[in-house]
Amino acid sequence: MLRKLLIGVAVIATLVAGVGTARLVLPRSDPTGGVVKQLTFLRAEIEGGADHAAQKQFPEGYFFLNVLYGLTWVQVGLADPERSVDAATEARWALNRLESPDGTAVFDAALRPRYGIFHAGWTNWLRGGLIALQHSDAAEFDEFTSSSVEIATAFRTAKTPYLEAYPGQAWPVDSAVAIASLRLYDDLVAPRFGRIATNWVAAVKTKLDRGTGLIPHQVAPVTTGARASSQSIIQRFLVEIDPVFSRAQYEIFRDRFVGGIGVREYPKGVAGTGDVDSGPLILGVSLSATVVTMGAARVQHDPLADRLGREGDLLGLPISGLKTKRYMFGALPIGDAFLAWSASARPIVAGDQPELDRGSGWWRGPWLLVLWLPALILWCLVRFRRRRRPRRAH
Repeated sequence: MLRKLLIGVAVIATLVAGVGTARLVLPRSDPTGGVVKQLTFLRAEIEGGADHAAQKQFPEGYFFLNVLYGLTWVQVGLADPERSVDAATEARWALNRLESPDGTAVFDAALRPRYGIFHAGWTNWLRGGLIALQHSDAAEFDEFTSSSVEIATAFRTAKTPYLEAYPGQAWPVDSAVAIASLRLYDDLVAPRFGRIATNWVAAVKTKLDRGTGLIPHQVAPVTTGARASSQSIIQRFLVEIDPVFSRAQYEIFRDRFVGGIGVREYPKGVAGTGDVDSGPLILGVSLSATVVTMGAARVQHDPLADRLGREGDLLGLPISGLKTKRYMFGALPIGDAFLAWSASARPIVAGDQPELDRGSGWWRGPWLLVLWLPALILWCLVRFRRRRRPRRAH
């Protein structure tokens, strides 16, 4: 009985190793990881209240789940024009939720721009994405214009390049998203805010984190050094603002934060603890930053994106059906939203960046060892027990 049990477990371990090896080695037939299936899953989850549940987990949970759903549809529609009508419908649905009382509840309407730069920037980027799909009406163009003017005015009159997301609190990443939305306006509608964006980049270059040379994580009420949970998003949007500056920043980020497995929340050589921004850290690695970095790598034309995507397929336990796909059994829809947004990431304003060095496939070695070692040990035990099995007396 023991030998039969060992054989059964060895067979399962071999199958797991084989599937894992295929995900690491074989060409990916669906490079975006079944994003449309993920969106189908996410739509049902949001309608079931997943965005309200996410709000209880961190301050912008409701907002992020809806905005990422809409932005992912924008990316899908831009990549596949046949889906552009559906993409515009779904992006509009998400935008309406962001502008609803539930979408603005945690933000301060007295800030400038209204509801703070976090809400204003991400919402305006989604508005621009909807315009980019070319299925918008005059009212949506007017709203995109008025919102862009409000954001530009706030930057023009501010004494700092980093505006407040909440009263007395500012994170540079939020301002980066907002400036990118102004670049998107100039690209889609008419050149109008180029000077604002140029001045913003110039000001940012004078306020970089001295320890890394990157944009800081937070600047009010205190200034903190660069961290991957914000850097991964900054690198996703900075390419739309200034591709040359973006590539220089991305290469520093990649060197200081990307390790053997995943993306560290703090620069190499710096210790720190997890918080609401990073989520729990595993050996210093932030899972959320790792997922979002996949999107940053895609817009930077970095082969790292393929590696992170394969590792996500290996560790994320994806379940794909005829119509839906989810990771980690669908237990954390906000995680699926970040994955879908990152897996389908594409620049809208910027052209294709030069491809970074592809490097070697050495990173697969440790994963293949982890996958096949248990199966090898189990088959060795099966063979060992077979040899020790006593012969029957005649």
